[in-house]
Amino acid sequence: MLLGCIADDLTGATDLALMLAREGLRTVQTTGLPADDLALDDVDCVVVALKSRTIPAAEAVELSLAAADRLLALGAKRLFFKYCSTFDSTDEGNIGPVADALLEKLGATFTIACPAFPANGRTIEHGLLYVNGVPLAESSMKDHPLTPMRDSDLVAVLGRQTKRTVGLVDAADVAKGADAIRAAYAREEAAGRSYAIVDAVKDEDLRAIGEASADLPLVTGGSGVAMGLPAAWAKVGLVAELSTPAAKLDAPEGRRVILAGSCSTATRGQVAAAREAGVPDFKVDPLAIASGAIAAEDVAKWVISQKPDGLAMVWSSADPEEVKAAQAKLGRDAAGALVEHLLGDVAVILADSGFTRFLVAGGETSGAVVQALKVSALAIGPEIDPGVPWTLGLGGRSVALALKSGNFGAPDFFLKAWEKLA
Repeated sequence: MLLGCIADDLTGATDLALMLAREGLRTVQTTGLPADDLALDDVDCVVVALKSRTIPAAEAVELSLAAADRLLALGAKRLFFKYCSTFDSTDEGNIGPVADALLEKLGATFTIACPAFPANGRTIEHGLLYVNGVPLAESSMKDHPLTPMRDSDLVAVLGRQTKRTVGLVDAADVAKGADAIRAAYAREEAAGRSYAIVDAVKDEDLRAIGEASADLPLVTGGSGVAMGLPAAWAKVGLVAELSTPAAKLDAPEGRRVILAGSCSTATRGQVAAAREAGVPDFKVDPLAIASGAIAAEDVAKWVISQKPDGLAMVWSSADPEEVKAAQAKLGRDAAGALVEHLLGDVAVILADSGFTRFLVAGGETSGAVVQALKVSALAIGPEIDPGVPWTLGLGGRSVALALKSGNFGAPDFFLKAWEKLA
């Protein structure tokens, strides 16, 4: 194994695993630390999915170091710390504290931070992060229920999370290619900076950044910055051969369902598009769960009652005002946790009733569903939309899973995803 990756949530891990697989690395994703009996003989990369984005920083560091120890013991030569393309975190972390700990673990003195993903509308210019052309602090992320992002300046955001110094590799350097980017890294490190935010406004930038970063012991960022790594490693012989992913996933026969727990703008749009297309839907209210008015058995019974060859959708993707109202009554974290646990329980009942194809929206919801189904590892299949593949469970139940970050996917994602299944 060449590369060991640590992701701070499940859908982020899947996003990164897809990028690496699409670019030619034989990739396996695990939920939590890799099992001792996981076969890794023909694997170039292991992506470990943690649930560390919104937990206390000290706990996130502890989990991430445990993952690093396991990956290094398995033979990883380099590490990659994956976080969201919108740099989701608070001023206390968790991105800075985890990156600090990983640098210290490896005895390294410098790395980059580049969450850019232009294909999904995330670009960095002069250190400022934009979401579909809008500064991060003015985008829908400013109202995120767990990690509201109120500052678009990533140098400042990361600077508040670390005692180390943060610099910038500007677009002027990036535009000149990999050699100029490497020279900029050397300049920043010589100036005493442990981190450099790296600008990227198009995919070609990410490929150049990946090539320039191929020798770094640790890379941090979104999945986009991994785009150029496989080709760079193949060029110098670190990877024997780059593989080509299949166009469709050979999924197990069975019924299908959508479970949408994210309240992001993108997911709300996808829910609306599915409803408009006539997909039968069941809205889940956290207040109803808390009061006992609705339980997983009720939801699952409704799904099972729909047409066996059709599609059904269970969703709780409320707008920001509804989310705030629920949080005010139940607590910030409790409202989301109620929905996540219920949808995980629903998934188990449906799996016991012949459902094998699950499309899940939201990082926390995806984690709850995968944990409930006891899926310990995922094989990466074809890409549905940038950053979102179909996957096949390797441990636990035999199921096909599309695990979508809340902010990812086109409006018709819930409708077209099924075309990628054989």
